[in-house]
Order: sequence, then C-alpha cells, then structure tokens
Amino acid sequence: MIEINVLRSPDKEEYTRIAIYPDRGFSTGRNYWRVPGAPGIRIPKQSLISLETSYSSILPNAQSRPPETAPFTLFSEEMINLRIFIDKSVVEVFVNGRQCVAARVYPGLEDSKTVSVRSQGQDSELISLDAWQMRSIYK
Repeated sequence: MIEINVLRSPDKEEYTRIAIYPDRGFSTGRNYWRVPGAPGIRIPKQSLISLETSYSSILPNAQSRPPETAPFTLFSEEMINLRIFIDKSVVEVFVNGRQCVAARVYPGLEDSKTVSVRSQGQDSELISLDAWQMRSIYK
C-alpha cells in the first residue's frame, strides 16, 4: 500500500489520505493483453485507489463520508504515476491517465498545507515529486 497525505497539518490533526493498493483490486479472471508492436504478454493487475476524507477537517459542520474508491489496471512492471490537483476545496487524483477520484474537503486549520508519503508491505521508491503553487484568480 502506498499512502500520500495532502492538506496535512504539522501535527496530523487534519489530512486527506490518498491510498493506492497495487495488485489488490477486483479480479476479472485471466486476461492477457498483447501490446501492439511489442513482443511478449503484459499481465494486467487490478488495483485500487482510495481518497479518504474522514480526517480532512476539524470544523464541526464538516460531514464525514465514505472514501471515494475506484479500480484501475496496473500492468506488470508499470510504475504508478499520480497527478494530484488541489484547488481550494477540491482534491482530484489521476492514476496513470486512466482513472480519477475526486472529493471536496474543507480544512479548518491555516497550516494544513503539507504532504507526507509512506508505503506499507514492501519498499517503494519515490522517483520524483513536483509541486506548483497556483495563483489566486482573485486580487
């Protein structure tokens, strides 16, 4: 499992959890996909992505909701590529350009701006992480 916490406060009072479960999704039987122009067979692994908002806000009127969870196909030897967009109260997560989960969140703490990453079950390697601060459209 790979976990990324965004909009995280320093003491982890608030955070929005993104969890990826490679090769832990729903089985559709034995499917073997051939890649056009490439020798061999690529075996798809059904995986899951989950966007958990239960700890996204300490505000008393922020309602809890079930996680947004979606399956995605991860081919053998394929790396996971996430694109995470955070715009005011919307968190969108795109996985390998093939799946997306999104949710609205309402952090109540001014310092809920950090990110943390961890893996569980086996070692993972973070190849790169790029972040950009968007300018406000309001003056």
